[in-house]
Amino acid sequence: MPASPSTARAINDRLALRLLQDEGPLTAGQLKQLTGLSRPTVADLVERLTASGLIEVVGEAGEQRRGPNARLHGIVADRAHLAALDVRTEGVAVLVSDLVGRVLAEASVPIGGDIGTGPAVEQAVTLVERAVKEAGADRLHTVGIGAPGLIDPASGELRDSSGLPAWHRRLVAALQERLPAARVTVENETNLAALAEQREGVARDRDTFVLLWLGHGTGAAVVLDGTLRRGASGGTGEIGFLPVPGTTGLPSATDCEGGFHSLAGSAAVAALAREHGLGPAPDPVPGEPEAAGLVRAAVARVDAAAGDGRDAPGSDSGSDSSARFLDSLADRLAIGAASVVAVLDPGCVVLGGEVGRAGGETLAARVAQRLRRMAPLPTQVRPSPLGGAAVLRGALLTARESAQAELFAGRDG
Repeated sequence: MPASPSTARAINDRLALRLLQDEGPLTAGQLKQLTGLSRPTVADLVERLTASGLIEVVGEAGEQRRGPNARLHGIVADRAHLAALDVRTEGVAVLVSDLVGRVLAEASVPIGGDIGTGPAVEQAVTLVERAVKEAGADRLHTVGIGAPGLIDPASGELRDSSGLPAWHRRLVAALQERLPAARVTVENETNLAALAEQREGVARDRDTFVLLWLGHGTGAAVVLDGTLRRGASGGTGEIGFLPVPGTTGLPSATDCEGGFHSLAGSAAVAALAREHGLGPAPDPVPGEPEAAGLVRAAVARVDAAAGDGRDAPGSDSGSDSSARFLDSLADRLAIGAASVVAVLDPGCVVLGGEVGRAGGETLAARVAQRLRRMAPLPTQVRPSPLGGAAVLRGALLTARESAQAELFAGRDG
C-alpha cells in the first residue's frame, strides 16, 4: 500500500536529516539532487524542519551566488550538547561537542591506583562538569562512555571484572546522578575504537574486519557485514585470554596471564624491546603505554636506515636491533591475528590502539607477511591512523547518533 501523506513526510524528513548529518550543510538544490525529490517537496520539508528547530540557514554556497537558492541549510548544532569519555585503568579523558560533532572542549585527568573509589569517581565527574562549563553548554543531552571490560548485552551496564578498578562501575551511576537530564550509555572501548575506524579511520571501505587492540592491554572487535558483533554475553573479542604458544602457562577464567595478553600487552612488548637492547622510550607521551614509544622509536630507526640504503645486516647496530625487535613483535601479533582469521575470515585486520598506530605500515607489513604464511585466507593488515584516540571518537559517534535519533524521532508522524 502507498504511504500515507504523514508517513511520506516523515520518511522524506529523515532522509534529508541523514544527508545533512553525513554530508554537512546543503542547498535546497543539492537536497533535491541527492534525494530525488521534487523541488516543491524539498521546499516543504526544509520549511518543516526549520520550523521545528532542527535545521537553520548556516551560510551561502558560492561567492557570486545570492538568494534563496544559494542558502546552505544545516543541522542546528547547539540544539544539544554531547560528551564522550574514555575511561582507562589509570585515568579519564573527556570531550564535549555540539550536535554535529564539533568538539568544543577537551580535558583529561590521571587517576592513580592508590586513590579510593569515592575520590576517583569525584575526580572523573568533576572533570566532565568542568569540560561542560568550558564548552559553554547548559546541560548534556547524551554521554557516551568507552571502558575496558564486559558490557552486559541485556542491561547495557558495565560488569564487574577482575583487574579493573571499582570506580569504573561507580562512575556510570555517579554521572547519571549528577547529570539527571542526560542519557548515559557505556560500551567496550575496543568496540568503540572499531566503530571509529569504520566511520573515520582505515576501515571505511570495509563491511567486515577485525580490529586488534594493542594498548596497555589487548582486545579485539569484530565487525561482520557492517554490524558490530558483541556475542551472547558481550565478550566477543576478549583475545587477551586466547591460549597461545610462547607463554609460560595458560590463562584462567579470571586471569589472562598466559594468554595472548602475555605476548602483546604493553608490559610484554616493553620487555621484548629490552631483550633486544632497546629502551627506554625517548620522549614518552603522558598516559601512553610504554610499548608505544618503544615501537615508534624502533620504526623510526628502521625507516631511517632503509631510507639511507643501510639494509645489510651489521650496517647499523641500532637499526638492526630495532628490526629484530619489530620482527619478534610481528611474530607474536601474527599468532593472535591468525587465530582470528582462521575462525572469522574477516579479510582485514586493523592494528589499533597506541601500539598499532606507532607501528604504522612498517609493523603492519611484517605482520601481513607472517599472516600469509600462517593462514590460508587472504587478509589485509592495516595500521590504525587513530590509535588510542579512536575510543573517544567512537564514544562521540555513538553519543551523536543516539542524540540525533531521539531528536529526529519527532519526524515520524
